[in-house]
Amino acid sequence: MKFSADHIYALDFDGVICDSAVETGITGWKAATHVWNEMTGVLPDQVLLDAFRRVRPALETGYEAIIIMRLLYQGIHHDRLLDNYAKQIKTAIQNENLNIEALKELFGKTRDTWIKNDLQEWIAMNPLFPEMAEKLEKLNTFATWYIVTTKQTRFVKQILQANKIELADACIFGLDQNMSKPEVLLSLLGKYPDQTICFVEDRLPTLETVIQHQQLQDIRLYLASWGYNTAQDRQAVTNRPMTLINTHQFLA
Repeated sequence: MKFSADHIYALDFDGVICDSAVETGITGWKAATHVWNEMTGVLPDQVLLDAFRRVRPALETGYEAIIIMRLLYQGIHHDRLLDNYAKQIKTAIQNENLNIEALKELFGKTRDTWIKNDLQEWIAMNPLFPEMAEKLEKLNTFATWYIVTTKQTRFVKQILQANKIELADACIFGLDQNMSKPEVLLSLLGKYPDQTICFVEDRLPTLETVIQHQQLQDIRLYLASWGYNTAQDRQAVTNRPMTLINTHQFLA
C-alpha cells in the first residue's frame, strides 16, 4: 500500500489504529455487573479476557462486549460463540429482555466513569499499535485522512489526544453520527468525486457490506491483517475485490 497526497484515506479505529481489545472486554465486564448481580468485581479474570480477545473479530459495536462477557461467564466456549455469532447475540438480548439503545448508553457511561476515575489507566488499556502514532503524524503532513468507526467520537478523541495526534473533529465519523460505514464512504465520495478513496478496515464483514454497494465499487478496500480478524477471513480476501495488507506495508 503506497500512501499518496492525491488519495483520501478512511481508517477504522479499533483494530487498525488502536489495540482496544482488553479495554473493550473490561468495559463490557464492568457494564455487565450492573445488569447481572452474580457478575461481580472490577475486572474479569484473565481466562475470560483471553477468550474475549478470541471473539473480538466478530464484535461490530462496543455494547456487544456486554453480551459477550455475559455468555463467556455463563461458560460458552469462545469457538462456539464465534459460530453463528450474530444470532447468539440477538438471542441473548431477547432472552434477557434487554434494550440495545440502553446497552449502548450503559456501555458509554461505564467508559465515562472509568475515564473520570482513572484516565491514565484507561488510556494504558487502549494502546496504539506499534509505530502507528508516528505513521499518523507523518500522514498529517501530506494527506487527508478520516477515522470511520463504530466507537463513540469522544473516546476516539481522548485516545488521539493522549497520543498527541491532531485530527479535526470533522474528520472523525463515530457512532454518534448514526451513519453506517458505507454511508460515510458515500459522503466522502460526494466530497471528493475526483480523488481515490482508500478504506482500511480490520473486519471482513464490514468490507463485504461495502462491496455490496454499487456506488462504492471504485473505493480501494484493504483488510488490516494485524487487526481483529481470523485466519479464515484473511484467506477469503483472495476471492474478493480487496487487498490484504500487513503492518509493514501500512507503515512503510
